Amino acid sequence: MPNHNQWLFRQQLSVVSLTKILLDPFVAVLVLIGCAVYFDEPFKGPYPILALVVFTLTFPGKWPEVTLRAFWNESVMPWFFLSGLILLFGYSTGYLDFFPPNLVMAWMLATPIAMYVAHRITRKLLPRLLLLEGGRRRAIIVGAGSLGTELRGRFVDDSSLGVDVIGFFDDRTIDRTDLTDPKNLLGKLPDIPEYVNSNGIDLVYITLPMAAQPRTLGLLDALRDTTTSVYFVPDIFVSDLIQARVDHIHGMPVVALTETPTLGVSGIGKRLSDLVIASLILLMIWPLLLILALGVKLSSPGPIIFKQRRYGLDGHEILIYKLRSMRPHVEGEVIQQAGREDPRITRFGRFIRRTSLDELPQFINVLQGRMSVV
Repeated sequence: MPNHNQWLFRQQLSVVSLTKILLDPFVAVLVLIGCAVYFDEPFKGPYPILALVVFTLTFPGKWPEVTLRAFWNESVMPWFFLSGLILLFGYSTGYLDFFPPNLVMAWMLATPIAMYVAHRITRKLLPRLLLLEGGRRRAIIVGAGSLGTELRGRFVDDSSLGVDVIGFFDDRTIDRTDLTDPKNLLGKLPDIPEYVNSNGIDLVYITLPMAAQPRTLGLLDALRDTTTSVYFVPDIFVSDLIQARVDHIHGMPVVALTETPTLGVSGIGKRLSDLVIASLILLMIWPLLLILALGVKLSSPGPIIFKQRRYGLDGHEILIYKLRSMRPHVEGEVIQQAGREDPRITRFGRFIRRTSLDELPQFINVLQGRMSVV
């Protein structure tokens, strides 16, 4: 599903929209240049070619919501997927031999961090860029229900969208809406065309339920002679469904509420990104794993790795790995689920449980294809 900014604004390119779509490609290339300088590598030969390829493949850049989860899903995961493709192509063709391995790893790990920082800084600067486009836009919301107030909240939370919500229009009285301040209710639907023309409204967002189709069509007809832009926000995206993905079947829109992430092209991409992420993380944490393994061995006799049976995709049983945090099971002893203050848990085991360090070997399960990073 496109991010909300792309969904709400399908408009001609402007300074702000150009900034949004060029930010990630420029950051990826700049980090590559920075890594080349840091590792004392001349930026010539294969480097400009790689920069051009990366710029092309990351264009247009993503502009996710301000949450870390959204940034991870829309920027970090696609970047690691692209990194996996680059590594796969580079190893198969020998092209990676032109680059020091440390440089490639540093570039692939530093780029998403740099993207996140760049996004945060750019969001602070966007209000200044909006001044180059004539300032902020004035908007009204048709429908003062939960969807309308949710939409207003998103505009309020993200000033970089450049939209000021003036108020709401609804045929209901204030006590039957989700509004608390009567000043926010500007009038009823028949009042909208005159208000739009006399108050310089740039945007109209219709958040009426789908059952109100006749009123929506009537409003569209009434606004046909105005210069304002009109957007319809379907109520299926309210609440928890906001993360749903929109697909089309011969022009008919369908909404994917839950779907298996391991099928088709998306499954291949997910597997490649899992391989890249797990490999990079294991390369970074192997000294820590050795220290933790020593701690487990010294805390009590027995194996270092504890194998736990769980059920994965399609109900198939899988074995997952954890660092052992309890004393080994004695033959004939009744097996019980470990509690918080279970005396079988060693002192070192209590520490790695509390910090979740006991789950680090599960990145091996990711390489095996038994688990996924996300």
